[in-house]
Amino acid sequence: MAERPVVNASPLILLAKAGVLDLLKLAGEEVLVPGTVTMEIHRRGPTDPTVQAIENSPWLTIVEPLPIPALIQAWDLGAGESSVLAWAYANPGTEAITDDLAARRCAAGLGVPVRGTLGLVLVAKQRGIVSAARPVLEQLRQSGMYLSDRVLNQALTLVGE
Repeated sequence: MAERPVVNASPLILLAKAGVLDLLKLAGEEVLVPGTVTMEIHRRGPTDPTVQAIENSPWLTIVEPLPIPALIQAWDLGAGESSVLAWAYANPGTEAITDDLAARRCAAGLGVPVRGTLGLVLVAKQRGIVSAARPVLEQLRQSGMYLSDRVLNQALTLVGE
């Protein structure tokens, strides 16, 4: 995975709510968070677990957002998704961590490596960080992650569950 991946709000929010934020470290020792994303998260209020995580996790590094190239603007994504993709696009080899389908499609078109929350859990299972992926994924679903039963079962099959 990327040495310094860049993450969007939804993976941060879901992983923090589910109590498994450290799974982001599987993507890299240091995880970048564009200022645009931190502003979005801070609107959730000071007691939100994601706000607390950003403030108390030294491995989450806030970076200044870069200008959004026209080819990313054309996708009409949210500000956070656009910032994440602009950073990854300007820094070749940087993995974008996002769950937004349109952002993932944009990343594919730009040649930007991309991974989502589900992918992080599968890597955790493959590396033995978690003994079973299903309980983690169920906790993420309870925390607000949309994951159909079909996709859940396909993913679990990939890791032998």
